[in-house]
Amino acid sequence: MKIGIVCYPTYGGSGVVATELGLGLARKGHEIHFITYRRPVRLAHFQANVFYHEVDSEDYPLFEYPPYDTALASKIVDVVHYQNLDILHVHYAIPHAAVAYMAKKILLAEGRYIPVVTTLHGTDITLVGNNRAFAPVVEFSINKSDGVTAVSQSLKQDTLELFHIERDIRVIYNFIDFDRFRKTNKEHFKKIIAPEGERIIAHTSNFRKVKRVEDVIHIFHKIRQKVPSKLLMIGDGPERQHCEQLCRQLDLCDEVRFLGKQDAIEELLAICDLFVIPSESESFGLAALEAMACEVPVISSNSGGLPEVNIHGVTGFLSDAGNVAEMADHAIELLQNEEMLQRFRANALKQARRFDIEQILPEYEAYYQEVIEKSVITVE
Repeated sequence: MKIGIVCYPTYGGSGVVATELGLGLARKGHEIHFITYRRPVRLAHFQANVFYHEVDSEDYPLFEYPPYDTALASKIVDVVHYQNLDILHVHYAIPHAAVAYMAKKILLAEGRYIPVVTTLHGTDITLVGNNRAFAPVVEFSINKSDGVTAVSQSLKQDTLELFHIERDIRVIYNFIDFDRFRKTNKEHFKKIIAPEGERIIAHTSNFRKVKRVEDVIHIFHKIRQKVPSKLLMIGDGPERQHCEQLCRQLDLCDEVRFLGKQDAIEELLAICDLFVIPSESESFGLAALEAMACEVPVISSNSGGLPEVNIHGVTGFLSDAGNVAEMADHAIELLQNEEMLQRFRANALKQARRFDIEQILPEYEAYYQEVIEKSVITVE
């Protein structure tokens, strides 16, 4: 198949999933065309069957803001027409699903029908899409898509509760590439971070309020009182400054490292003993899955799709969002019990294998084929 993928090219989960999906499909022989305003962060090297089309939205004196939606629609029409794509897969509802509908209508006027699959990732539904300014467009775009997927059962349910959806929503989980995310021997690196054999705890996110990153610092502060440990804060965003200030107030600056955005996250996870993700809202929990693939148990909230990934009492522990004390108690229990920690490590890896990309790719391939076949019948 010739597949067009529209996504945000950022470090966020939707962009990462879209890029990894495209690369995985390309390895299986499909021709993949990424359409976005900047090369996706994980599209760093040349790969056969992968093409990148940059959207150029130049400034024009009439516009206060560059009309990206219009430029994206025009680029989609151009790529579909000249690359003869079979299907278009757009990630994140705003604005991609609406723009895809516009492009589809333009192409239809030229006698060309391009089926569109929209994947819902989370905040495009629960935060952005639920905003009154966007809700009608989100609902309309979902209903006008030829196929719709959600990355968890929880997100599917949220979508059905928030909007009047006439389309079936297929749950196809996010995935992990075990060629990349796996535990490797990085003991020399671990000794640099924890020279006295301290436990290493990690958190990865975009440091937005919804991630409750200050809770991570408070949880770590409680852990430090019982277990010698270090904290790696991976990522960046608007709440980083508040977290750094909190570390100063709690006298944790020597124990916490803010590492910023990292490409080789798997190398950091390989040396960790525990991963903490206390989010207020989490449609799936890709960061938790990446940790589990590296045999790192997870302390998380029970929000959104996290219970579908992190199994309470098996691969880690779940608590209500904001319950810092309980999360810290669970973390201390694990870190102080080596036998329990090793058992949870093994369980985390076993659970992560359910989301192996090699098992998820065939689900997308089958769904694309189903959508294409239904679209042909509809047009005829």
